[in-house]
Amino acid sequence: MKAAIYPGQGRPIEIEDIADPAPGPDGLLIRVDRCGICGTDLSMTQGGAWDFGANVQFGHEYAGTVVEVGRNVSGWKVGDPLAVLPSVACGQCDTCRAHGNNVLCRESPARASVGFAELASIPASVATPLPKTLSMADGALIEPLAISLYGTQMAQIRPGERVLVLGGGTVALYAIYWARRLGAGRVVAMSRSSRRRDLCLAMGADAFVAFGDNEVGEVVEALGGAPQVVLECVGATGMLGRSVMHAAPFGRIVSLGFCTAPDPVIPGMASYKCVSMHFAVGYSMREFLYIAQMLDRDRIYGGGHVDPKAIVTGNIGLADLPAMFETLRGPNAETKVHVRCQ
Repeated sequence: MKAAIYPGQGRPIEIEDIADPAPGPDGLLIRVDRCGICGTDLSMTQGGAWDFGANVQFGHEYAGTVVEVGRNVSGWKVGDPLAVLPSVACGQCDTCRAHGNNVLCRESPARASVGFAELASIPASVATPLPKTLSMADGALIEPLAISLYGTQMAQIRPGERVLVLGGGTVALYAIYWARRLGAGRVVAMSRSSRRRDLCLAMGADAFVAFGDNEVGEVVEALGGAPQVVLECVGATGMLGRSVMHAAPFGRIVSLGFCTAPDPVIPGMASYKCVSMHFAVGYSMREFLYIAQMLDRDRIYGGGHVDPKAIVTGNIGLADLPAMFETLRGPNAETKVHVRCQ
């Protein structure tokens, strides 16, 4: 089969012919239909301190259909459509038992982040059934939707609360989406660039504010007061301090941006507002199943203020993946690009 391989040390992605995988006794072999390109894929193939390593197969936003079922697996058959939770958990360690967040498990030797390929062998435990109403494009968006849902739930948004979302990328767009669905009163999106203003509004923001000298006043005016919840989805130095600056007294900040560099916060400023700050990464199978079921209900009965697929701006073939990575590293007009793997 063909698969995308990262050679390591920031060298360009290569599409290689490698041996077809086989399902393990507790696993499934799937034909990958499509896999989304994530900002993490770009940042961890640059040869920096946070890097995939050498000769690694990767891709974690994917969906496909079953082509072979492991001998110990029940409940799945050839042809079943599914989305993949790409982090495999052992299910037995303290973190797994207490929280169920697969990304935080350090004990499982298996991995399922292998979506940029024609075939993928995965444990059945990370397979999420796709209802008939959902497309493969829907399935490949469940993973990024789950990231934002997990973090937004951590903010414990109460009905009618004022929410500020920092950023305009996928995580921010879906944080806006979930803030609206979870009952926020007003939502403001804020980013350095207005390029995704229309998408932010489509996802559920009431207003868009650009970073600038007057941003605090503009946010207060748009929200009708300082934000009680700030969802930081940029992941760049300075965003934590900016979050504190905007938060209302006793405000709640959730960082979803995953900045990998030191980001200073002045404790006195945060303390004077009695703000709380949380950091989130990952998800559990609970989020994946909930999203699939919710989208299914939306398609059958109507509901949802926007189709999450609105953020998909490009569809390319697997052979075009290396060139698209280089495009996405520079100025571009894309938001979410899906790779068709067949």
